[in-house]
Amino acid sequence: MSQVKLSLQNALLTLEQLQQTPSREDGITEEQEDHLRQLGCHLIQHAGILLKLPQVAMATGQILFQRFFYQASLRKFAVRDISMGSVFLAAKVEECPIRFLDLVNVFDHLIKKFHRLPLDPMPAYQQTFYTLKDATVVAEMQILKKLSFNVHVQTPYAIMINYLKVLELMDHPIIPQLAWSYLNDGLRTSIYICYQPPTIACSVIWLAAMKENVALPTSPAWWEVLDAKLEDIENIAGHITSLYHRPLPISTLPFTIEQVEPYLRGELNKNASNGSPAAAATGSLSSTSIKGTRVSRFS
Repeated sequence: MSQVKLSLQNALLTLEQLQQTPSREDGITEEQEDHLRQLGCHLIQHAGILLKLPQVAMATGQILFQRFFYQASLRKFAVRDISMGSVFLAAKVEECPIRFLDLVNVFDHLIKKFHRLPLDPMPAYQQTFYTLKDATVVAEMQILKKLSFNVHVQTPYAIMINYLKVLELMDHPIIPQLAWSYLNDGLRTSIYICYQPPTIACSVIWLAAMKENVALPTSPAWWEVLDAKLEDIENIAGHITSLYHRPLPISTLPFTIEQVEPYLRGELNKNASNGSPAAAATGSLSSTSIKGTRVSRFS
């Protein structure tokens, strides 16, 4: 009889799963896959802000999105649909449900904005609305199916705040907010799929302190007291800082399945270059603040 192991820790990927993703096996390059993953997370973060969701819900949505595409190919599922399904599901998981009408309106607005189309309001309860609503329902079920209904996500926000208090950094004028921003930006990378939240929390504090030239205890080493490895902390920091050197060409990226094949052939890039300049997302995505934000329903 097989045994089932239950854990409150986040499910992490193996090295083989990271290197051999379904998208890579489907002929999508590493750079293309990275861009599409970032696009989905970018969309979820901005949608969450417009929907006034807590940052924990936005983070949960992005982690579910990232997990899904380690089980499915970006060639077979649209970034738009899975992003909408991730937000809808994450809002339920974090107990802040949203209306279909609001969700669909927000995504329709963002996609038009990112592709530099006229920002005309979508007619309510017409065919476009029902098409996007149906796509969201199907995407939510696909996420649950691919993840075997394991939608438990532990985020590092509350952990990071506790660590800042231990290190007596909560009253620093910059470090708490900067570390919070690094947590948000890190959602666009694979760190939440590769490392547990306590290690991620240590890394963003280390990165923020280094940025502000603030010395942290070394005798004993503070990361060892918090049960983290310096090598992991540096690797996570490297993933986060690499984002700021790689602009995301949003207007050249595909949101729907119909746009994927032209994108892979480079046709969307040509069309964008013949028109207006590509919109590039760089730097921090985080428009949320550490102050006045509900970091966890348990905190």
